[in-house]
Parts: sequence; C-alpha cells; structure tokens
Amino acid sequence: MEQQQSQMLRVKNSGILNYNGSPVVEDMEEEMTRSALSAFRAKEEEIERKKMEELQALADPMRKEVSIVRKKIDLANRELKPLGLSCQRKEKEYKEALEAFNEKSKEKAQLLAKLMEEVNESERPRMTKLQELSKNIDSLQ
Repeated sequence: MEQQQSQMLRVKNSGILNYNGSPVVEDMEEEMTRSALSAFRAKEEEIERKKMEELQALADPMRKEVSIVRKKIDLANRELKPLGLSCQRKEKEYKEALEAFNEKSKEKAQLLAKLMEEVNESERPRMTKLQELSKNIDSLQ
C-alpha cells in the first residue's frame, strides 16, 4: 500500500498529472489521489474480509449447519417452557383431584362399613324373632 502511495506521489511530482502547475489543480490532483487511494484501501480490506470468511468456512465447514441446529434448539426450548409450565399445572390439578378422590373413597368405605354394621344390628332382632317363630311353629306341630 505504501509502495502504491509513493508511486502515485512520484507520478504526481513528475509533472504527468500536473500539466499547468497551478495550486488549484494540484489540490484537485491530490484530492483525486487520496480518493483513489481510499477506494483502493477499501477494496483491499473487502478482499481481506472475504479471504478471512473463506478461511473460517474452511476451518469449520459445518458452522452454518451447527448454527441452524442451535437456532432450532433455542426455538424448541422456547416452545417447551410454556408446555412444561402447563404440565406442572396439570400435574398439580391431577394430584389434587386424586387426593380428593382418595378421600371420598375412604369416606365411602367408612360409610359402607357403618352401613354393614347397622344392617347386622338390625338383622339380629329379626333373626331372634324368626327363631322364636320357628320354635313356636315347631312346637305347634
């Protein structure tokens, strides 16, 4: 780059560019030289960037694919979060419903036991009366 700058200055100073020697023309020529030099530097930097990109692509050929997969993983994680919360809510509701069901089942079992006890107590006097009637009938025959 420095070599090209010095060549351009040599050309300028040699009189090829400065054909009439006026200071205005010299300023214009100098500005054109700077502009050309800036454009050249920008082109060189762009070429260097492209080379670096190519080198990075060679160093990691799967980089783009890996990036795509990572983005998909991030998307899946974002979708999983509300689903996980929903599952936790549903699991909590399920546990509460199961607990209520178990309590009612226990209460029902207690009520059935009490019913059986009361039916048995109610049957005792009936059985006693039936036995007495049976004895009375047997004695009449």
